[in-house]
Amino acid sequence: MSDRSGYRYSATDPLSGQPWPAMPACFVSLAVRAVAEAGFDGFRPDACLINRYEPGARLSLHQDRDEGDLSAPIVSVSLGLPAVFLFGGTLRSDRPARLRLAHGDVAVWGGPARLAYHGVAPLADGEHALAGRRRINLTFRCAGPQRRDAAE
Repeated sequence: MSDRSGYRYSATDPLSGQPWPAMPACFVSLAVRAVAEAGFDGFRPDACLINRYEPGARLSLHQDRDEGDLSAPIVSVSLGLPAVFLFGGTLRSDRPARLRLAHGDVAVWGGPARLAYHGVAPLADGEHALAGRRRINLTFRCAGPQRRDAAE
C-alpha cells in the first residue's frame, strides 16, 4: 500500500480494515511456472502488486528492496498497452536496456539481477482491445521474511 507515510506491505486493506483476499490460485500457478521456467526453484508468491498505467504515466528507476526475502525472484506480468521496460544494473548510473513488453508478456528476474534498477518509460497513447487506454501490471513477490520456505 502507499499513502502519506510511504510505501509498505500491509496484511490489511487500509480502506476496509479487512485482510486482503487470498491470491487466486491461477495467479499463484502462473507465477510459480514462470519462475521455474526461468530457472529458479522454491518460489511461492505471497503478494501481488497491481499497478495501472495510463498514457503518459511512468515509473522511475528503482530497486525493489522492501520485501523480506531479497533472494526470491520477482515476476512481472504485462496486460493491456505495450510498455518500454527499463532494466539496468545494480547501480543507478548503469544505463538500462529498453525492452518492449506487450500484452501477455511475463518477465522474471532474480539472483544477481534481483536488485537491478528498473522502471517503465512514459506509456505511449493507444487502445488495447481488452484493456482500453491503459496498461495493467501484476508483480508477484515474496514480501514476508522467509516466505519461500514457509509457503512450501
